[in-house]
Amino acid sequence: MVDFFFDHSLLIVGVVIAGFAAGFAGGLFGIGGGIVTVPALYAVFQSLGVADGPSLKTAIGTSLGVIIVTSIRSLMAHHDAGQVDFSILKAWAPWIALGAAVGGFLAKWAPVELLTAVFAGGAFYIAWRRSFSTSKRYVKTRDLNAKRFKIPIGVGTGVFSALMGIGGGALGVMVMTMSGRTMHQAIGTSAGFGVAVAVPGVAGFVLSGWAVDGLPALSVGYVNAPAFIVMALMAGIAAPIGARLAHRVDAEFLSKLFGAYVLLAAISLIADVFFN
Repeated sequence: MVDFFFDHSLLIVGVVIAGFAAGFAGGLFGIGGGIVTVPALYAVFQSLGVADGPSLKTAIGTSLGVIIVTSIRSLMAHHDAGQVDFSILKAWAPWIALGAAVGGFLAKWAPVELLTAVFAGGAFYIAWRRSFSTSKRYVKTRDLNAKRFKIPIGVGTGVFSALMGIGGGALGVMVMTMSGRTMHQAIGTSAGFGVAVAVPGVAGFVLSGWAVDGLPALSVGYVNAPAFIVMALMAGIAAPIGARLAHRVDAEFLSKLFGAYVLLAAISLIADVFFN
């Protein structure tokens, strides 16, 4: 055991740092932090000799587990700042959860290249909207609790977020700001989407990865227990710090910072999967 920790000390430090970064980003941007944890965990599992497919699927499943902790801690901090619309959370949560459960089960049959394409494609689009669109364009007020919005967008958010291993906040922030909500309220409310995505998403990844060979050691389906514990602990510490900072930063700058952050994560994952 001592030899294992010595041989993999840099990787362990990397997981700790990634967990803290994921929690901080989750609080700052209202996302679950999967944009950070998925590429980091994928690199760690690959370095331990795990094949591409099990590495990425376990990274996504474990990331969803971490998102439960990050989202709850982040949501509490944003609620204290008065920036959470619970009516939207109540209306959207069942549909997001339904989509996330479907996404978790689909992961069993999805090839690693498809999951990477879904993750990167969504990340590039989110980055583009956040980096090159301005808040002045988001002026059309919509009733986000209407069925024509909450059902298709909620289910789609759940499926897409589960397959990407993110908490749904990235999409939630985009939809809410495009519907006339402020950036700060969009971030605060979208932090709660992570729980609706992650709980059924984790269940789906555990079941779809059950009895699969070649997974990282101490994995339960496509969820790795040691990585989850370490990352969840660090994310839980960092999420409130990021959330408090979010309410002190200019909304336009926060939007562009978010876009740059998502873009770098997408490029990193593409490089790992397609060019290594």
